[in-house]
Amino acid sequence: MEEILNRLALPDSDLPSLLAELVARLRPDHAGDSESARRNLQALCHILSTRPELRSALRNGLTTLAQTYRHSELYTETGILPNTGFVAETLHRIGHTLLPEVLDPDLLRSVLRRAFDHPSDRRWVIGVGEQAWLELLTALRFDEGQPAASVPPSVLQLLRSLRVLSHWIAACGMEPELLRLERSLEAHESPFAEQSREMSDYITAYAENWGSLPAADADDRHLRLLFSQCQEVIEKVRRTAARNGTSIRLTYHLQRLRQLLRRCEQLLDILAALSADPHGSSAAYPAIVTLFVQLVREECLRNNLPRHWRQNTELLALRVTDNASHHGEHYITETRSEYWQMCRSAMIGGFVIAFMACFKILLSKAQMPPLTGAIAYCLNYGLGFCLIHIVHGTVATKQPAMTANAIAASISEAGGKLRDVEALTTLIARTCRSQIVAILGNVGVAIPLAALLTLAIFNLSGEHFTSEEKSLHLLAEQSLVHSGAIFYAAIAGVCLFISGLLSGYYDNYAAYNRIAERILQLRWPRRLFGDARMQRVAAYIGDNLGALAGNLLFGFLLGGTTLLGLLLGLPLDIRHVAFSSAFVGIAFVDLGYSPDTSLFLWAIVGVAAIGIINLTVSFALALNVALRARQVDESAWKSLARAVPAHLVRQPRDFFLPPRRPD
Repeated sequence: MEEILNRLALPDSDLPSLLAELVARLRPDHAGDSESARRNLQALCHILSTRPELRSALRNGLTTLAQTYRHSELYTETGILPNTGFVAETLHRIGHTLLPEVLDPDLLRSVLRRAFDHPSDRRWVIGVGEQAWLELLTALRFDEGQPAASVPPSVLQLLRSLRVLSHWIAACGMEPELLRLERSLEAHESPFAEQSREMSDYITAYAENWGSLPAADADDRHLRLLFSQCQEVIEKVRRTAARNGTSIRLTYHLQRLRQLLRRCEQLLDILAALSADPHGSSAAYPAIVTLFVQLVREECLRNNLPRHWRQNTELLALRVTDNASHHGEHYITETRSEYWQMCRSAMIGGFVIAFMACFKILLSKAQMPPLTGAIAYCLNYGLGFCLIHIVHGTVATKQPAMTANAIAASISEAGGKLRDVEALTTLIARTCRSQIVAILGNVGVAIPLAALLTLAIFNLSGEHFTSEEKSLHLLAEQSLVHSGAIFYAAIAGVCLFISGLLSGYYDNYAAYNRIAERILQLRWPRRLFGDARMQRVAAYIGDNLGALAGNLLFGFLLGGTTLLGLLLGLPLDIRHVAFSSAFVGIAFVDLGYSPDTSLFLWAIVGVAAIGIINLTVSFALALNVALRARQVDESAWKSLARAVPAHLVRQPRDFFLPPRRPD
């Protein structure tokens, strides 16, 4: 490091390159080895404290960089989403990952990128702690330099950046989506617009009062008050959006606004400290270090796509899972009457599924081309599931994706902490018994009804509904050992999970875009059906668009999986417990009630395993997404995972049977 510092003192030295070399010496072999990085920083501090000429060389080099390179892009763009939108920024990051952008040599931002050019640099820069960087700044002894008689160029750059940020805040605060959700921004003076005027006055007064006691109009307290009002508006809009629907575009704008406000506050912290101590400037060190660490982290993550998606889909994920949780509450029975109502609803679902299973076999006999056949299967599944919803039936495997969100919502209501473990384990017990009775209702009707339909077809036509070969094939497809039923059941579980998210998304879409109100704007249906009927239709679509869309798309996911496997040359298929049970009933009748005992028993075991895998996979995926959307502490659900088995051992009845009749 001493050799690099000596070269910094040369008049024709390449400052950005030497700074990059110095950072390379500080960089540990492993990014996570913060202790080695801390020792390297301490060694540099020791050199600077014992070698004044080297300290002067590094200090003068950093001062030259600060005075001759342009700062504004570093403060106004690094770590702040651009105004291009979510999709454009996604494509931008993908493009710059595949083909890195050219660095502008006049920007301080480029100097920082050259120095910290490893994406993993953020780990050790953060890991050493801000105190280590404070010690480095202190060791540089900027107080040894000559005090500036006028505002230094670096401070002017800060002021210019503040002006740009302030204008952007004013523009973002007047976005149409924000105005629609927060009418007070138009009816009253907007804090977003007011802070821009206040910022202009502050910047002018700050420059005029440099080196003297701060004047009243150079005080940033009113600005900070306006910023806090802006934050309150943002939180109010977020709450409204979480209740009435949101969009990725809205989430993107809110995220950008928060970033702009936070960056303004950071620059104000630095300017306030410099104003209090313009010559020594040590008071500004903590704020400078905090900003420096953040800028390095953001530059290292500038093309990180998962982080970009996670930040900007947070509110939408919360809204989607929140919609699912509201529907999930209807799938969790509490009283004895609700338990038997769930059983009746599941029996209705099993009734429709038996006909869907038979119709699928009829479609398979049609010998259609692969694409046509796949579309027919998709419509059979999708329209059938929609019919079940319309007649108030229940498909058991649709429950987990909904009930998982309801459980996550109950944890979130406790602030992410398990304040009442017993209440949550009781909720899970109620969920388990509700799902068990729903499966029994589906399967208990689907098997005998499918068998009766098969028998009726034989008695009416004199021919078996399926050939002996097809019947054996149906049993083998459900068998635990004769097919990949477990793997295919897991695929169906993923489809169930996705359909749950789609249901929540379209519920959010209906609320955010006011679908029910827009339907009522149509004139020709109103003339055709009348006002009262149109009101009912609009209300039904507004309340059930998510469920209908989720069921229809779930059918397309199930029906399209086999076609996808055919196109990719992969053995992809699905196994759904209700259909598998119906196929077993059909095969049992068409084999003359005497199938191969071993194959039949393995098929029965396979149906049970398919049901368990369907439920487990969809429930686990939905619970994971719901917990992350609500930012629930991982320790909370780990504690819950330990509490549930204990409840099962202590009160097993709660998980399987309805509540006892009151005395």
